[in-house]
Parts: sequence; C-alpha cells; structure tokens
Amino acid sequence: MIAFRNLSRRRLRSWLTMLGIIIGITAVVSLISMGQGLETAITSQFGFAGTDKLTISASGGMGPPGTAVIAPLTDDHLEAIGKVNGIKAVASRLISAGKLEYNKKVGFGMSTTIPDDKEGRKLIEESLDVEMEAGRNLNPNDRRKIITGYNLIEENNGFNKPIVPGSKVKIQEAEFEVVGIMKKQGNFMIDGAIVMNEGDLREIMDIDDEIHHLIIAQIHSKANAETVKENIEKVMRKERNVKEGEEDFTVSTPQGMLDQIKSTLFAVQLFVVIIAAISILVGGIGIMNTMFTSVLERTRDIGIMKSIGARNSTIFSLFFIESGLIGMVGGILGALLGLAMALGLAALGSMALGSDLIQADINPWIIGSSIVGSFVLGSLFGIIPAMNASKLHPVDALRHNK
Repeated sequence: MIAFRNLSRRRLRSWLTMLGIIIGITAVVSLISMGQGLETAITSQFGFAGTDKLTISASGGMGPPGTAVIAPLTDDHLEAIGKVNGIKAVASRLISAGKLEYNKKVGFGMSTTIPDDKEGRKLIEESLDVEMEAGRNLNPNDRRKIITGYNLIEENNGFNKPIVPGSKVKIQEAEFEVVGIMKKQGNFMIDGAIVMNEGDLREIMDIDDEIHHLIIAQIHSKANAETVKENIEKVMRKERNVKEGEEDFTVSTPQGMLDQIKSTLFAVQLFVVIIAAISILVGGIGIMNTMFTSVLERTRDIGIMKSIGARNSTIFSLFFIESGLIGMVGGILGALLGLAMALGLAALGSMALGSDLIQADINPWIIGSSIVGSFVLGSLFGIIPAMNASKLHPVDALRHNK
C-alpha cells in the first residue's frame, strides 16, 4: 500500500518513467503476435499440397514459379522425373498472370491448369484440393470454361459483382464461361485463382506444347522424400547438363519451403525483439533514475522510519517493490496496447487484402511473460537505489535538507 501511495503522489513522473517499458512491451506483444499469426496462416497455405508431393520448377525467371525462364521445363524432363525410383505419378501445371475482365471492370489474376490425362488430372486436383462450393468441376473435354477460387464469388472481389456459375468473363480478350466455384480453402493463392484446362491456357497465352511451368511428383508411401528429392536433382542435373551447385531448377518439398519461410519469419521477429529490448532497457534505466531521485526526495522520511524501528530490509523492500510495480504497470499497459494494436492491424490488413493471411495469433504466454518480465526488470533496476536507501544512517537522513 505504501508503494502504491508513493507512486500515486508522483503520477506524472511515474507515467513518464513507464513510457519506455510501455513502448517496448507494446512492440514485443503486437509484432510477435502478428508474426505468429502470419506463420500460422502461411503454414495453412502449404497444408493443401500434401506431404507426399514434390514440386519441380525452372529457376531464374520473374513472376510465378517456372515462368519467364531462359530454360523452361519440357516433356523430356517430365518423362525423366517419372522414371525416378520412388515416384508414383507425375503431372505438370501451367501458371500465368493475366488480364481478367468482368462487369466492365478490368483486374489481374492468376490462372493455372489441370492436365487432360486422367492420372495427371487426379494428381493436380489432389494437389490443389479441388472441391466445389457451387456448380461443377471441369471436364477434360471442356473448352473455354473455367472454375474459380472462392474469393471471386464475394461482393468485394474487385469487380463490384460476384462471379457465379454461368457468369461470362474475359481472360486476355478471350471469353470464358464460369462453370464452378471452389470451396474456400483459406489459401489466398487458390481462393483467388482461375483454373482451366491446359489447352485453353496454352492457346490464349501462346505457350508451346512442350513447355511446363511446374512438375508435381507424387512419391510412394514407403519412399523417403529426401532421398527421392536427391535422386530427382541428379536426374535433372544430367538432363539439363549442369553441375552440382549450378542448378537452374529447384526441387521443393512443402516442409522444406515451410521451414525456409519460418526461418525468415524468426529472423524478422528476432530483429523486432532486439529493437524492443533496447526500448525496454531505456525504460529500465529511467526506473533507476526515478528511484534514485525518489530516495533523495524521501531521505528525511527514511530517517524517521529508521528512528522508529524500521529495519534496513524494510526500507530496501519498500523501494524494491516500488520499482517493480512501475515495471509491472508499464508491462500491463504495454501488453494491452500491444494486444489492441495486433488485433487492429490484423483486421485492417485482412480488409485491405481480402484474405486471412494477415492475422494475429494471441499467445497468453507472451502476454504473461511480458508482464512478469517487466516486473522483474523494474525490480532489478531498483536494486541499487533500494540498497542506497537501506544503508542511510538515521541521523544523517534526518539532517538531510531537500
């Protein structure tokens, strides 16, 4: 109670002292919560691909994977990969960014394909997790017909009118009929995509019949994914006549890509924590400075308390707890502000992007540890002022003039 009363008497100074702690904890809670939310969202993006599938693409181009490269994948590569030990099935996909026109409005979207052959079609549909929300799926003999991701059925799809089964849209000036809408997957790449048969995309984008942007390879259930990946790399180096370390292609597993992204996110979060730690450290130094000032101002009070029997440990505890309270209150306020900021920024980001990629993952452990850490930090920075206060001689303290 005494510590609370002392803090309330010096409200402005106490608030200013807490400021560094508040800013640091706000940054830690908000940015780590958003970083964890982004990691969770990205993890879900890779969930649809399946752990038994490898993706092979030519590297070095700009835009979607495998596109605009000097040496694209070809039928020979598709055939060679299909013969690798451990491979159950292979199929290819084309990916292209293009102009989409609907309701007299023009936008840009991503188009991808489904192969015409039965085995390849099944593999790609599994990879894309194609299930219909409305309408029907594509048939192999469909021409100038498409299915779309779930986002295009919504009012805020950028065209001021939902795209539904039966709608007519123009892609690169060619008219297509929408025959189905895929179920929402929570994956922004698929939920905003257009899917068509391979022949149609080759025609409107003028893509040679032998070129493939991505090759999807499904491995046998008993095969080791890393071993199969290494075997594919050996075959591809031979096919493309490149040495190890000079590959102009990539062979990716969903887990490998996810680990790389997680590593990048961790590095960003670590950088944020270091910056926030500097602010918290400055706040801790502010607490120490405030407590030294408080000791000077209350020297006569300390002398009176000691003259009536207060022990050194009592005086030490008083200032020690007071500095800890400053840190804890700053931590609580910083955690609440960080929580509000994370939720607010996530909501704004979701509205702006029209997807769930930007989200906040509130971890109670982060909030709790931030508050406890703030109390501990405040207490630690209050040790030296508290020790100085406890060592004051009663007579000297009573003689002190403010």
